[in-house]
Amino acid sequence: MALVPMLDLRPAPQGLDIAHAPANIEAEQALLGALLYDNAAFERLSDTLQAAHFFEPFHGRLFASIQTHVRKGHLAEPILIAEQFQRDPAFEDMGGVRYLADLVDRAPPSANAPDYARVIYDLALRRDLIRIGGDVAAIAQAGDSELSAREQIEAAEQQLYSLAETGAITSGFMAFTDSLAGAVNMAAEAYGREGGLSGVSTGLRDLDRMLGGLHPSDLIILAARPSMGKSALAANIAFNVARKYAWEPSPDGGRKTVSGGVAAFFSLEMSAEQLALRLLAEVTGVPSDEIRKGEINASQFGEIRDAAAEIGQSPLYIDDTGGISIGKLAARSRRLKRTIGLDLIVVDYLQLVTAGDGKIENRVQEVSQITMGLKTLAKELNVPIIALAQLSRQVENREDKRPQLSDLRESGSIEQDADVVMFIYREAYYLGRTAPPEGDHDKHRQWQQKLDDVNNIAELIIGKQRHGPIGTVKLHFEGKITKFSDLAQEARFDSH
Repeated sequence: MALVPMLDLRPAPQGLDIAHAPANIEAEQALLGALLYDNAAFERLSDTLQAAHFFEPFHGRLFASIQTHVRKGHLAEPILIAEQFQRDPAFEDMGGVRYLADLVDRAPPSANAPDYARVIYDLALRRDLIRIGGDVAAIAQAGDSELSAREQIEAAEQQLYSLAETGAITSGFMAFTDSLAGAVNMAAEAYGREGGLSGVSTGLRDLDRMLGGLHPSDLIILAARPSMGKSALAANIAFNVARKYAWEPSPDGGRKTVSGGVAAFFSLEMSAEQLALRLLAEVTGVPSDEIRKGEINASQFGEIRDAAAEIGQSPLYIDDTGGISIGKLAARSRRLKRTIGLDLIVVDYLQLVTAGDGKIENRVQEVSQITMGLKTLAKELNVPIIALAQLSRQVENREDKRPQLSDLRESGSIEQDADVVMFIYREAYYLGRTAPPEGDHDKHRQWQQKLDDVNNIAELIIGKQRHGPIGTVKLHFEGKITKFSDLAQEARFDSH
């Protein structure tokens, strides 16, 4: 039986003429034949090629079957493979076992398998590009009242990014065996990494122990009342991640992060210069207000200059656009990951982001749309996102001013969408405002002693963690340089 090209008889997607779609059935047959003849050839294929990239649907199912057999360590050959396709109409129409045997008989040298795989993958991307172009043209011509032109651009950009990163417009269903493989790889990375972290290290030892690092696709909410230091902690973490960045070449020619990461900091409240001043203060130990006023000596200026050179080498990117919309934030993040790389996003802060849609009826709905957008972006880019949030004033009305989940403004959607919710609490902030009269020496001495005991201590309260325990991590806080660091004591955190 001769091998003949098989046409896809399904209805053509918008903008894609099946009869003239970019495809190479012979390349698909050659690759499948090489794999069936020599299973070892599968190990030389790039992980980018998936069953969905085959033009002929049956070829995609056959590739998936070979993939499953090889990954399980089983032999993938025509007789064994044929058993699972006994009820597949396309299998019988194409000739059944005889078709598989012909694939093997006409198989090219297995050394050529990667070349056929690249052709199949490239043609699949071209077909999806045609689909996207057709959809964009159709929606633009129809004048869809539900989507503005800007939203149509953002939707198209999202599809193009997904296509560039994953080789598919949407991920769709994933076989459970693939999910298990991903989970095992994550565990292997954690096992082999110092400290047993499965995520990106925050640079704070006790916080890493509690969270296991910052996990890809997680939305982490960091909330506090004003002046508690949430911007400072977020900046500390972002800088810790960026300054430890190291990478190695990946099989596809890109870069694989092995330590730290590329960090994007969306500073909606502070300017890029103010944030840079804070980082200089953290590295040098010179208070940022003294740097800003120029109240420094020659030695300190030398330290600042050296620190600026060090910081400049770190892949920390700052966007200080005020009132940025969730759509623009997502678009800029995708572009950064595509062009340079991206391992962490920080948004300072959540309530300053806009939905970019004038049809939102109230603020609660807008915040819900924003948190949902951030969670979606975290999953799409497979990076952790730290979003800062303000707490309501009801904290001030309680005797115990430690924050809790109900203190989040518009708390319903934030608490629901977040994987982790953390609060910063500094007892010294409140205690410093309750000084007794200086005439009462005993009370004043007791107050001063208590203030000295808690002056440099901050509590990071983990109120929600989807993948682990909740509890409190104690950190050292240096107010003059707004720096958080590990607290040097034996029992550094409590969990429950």
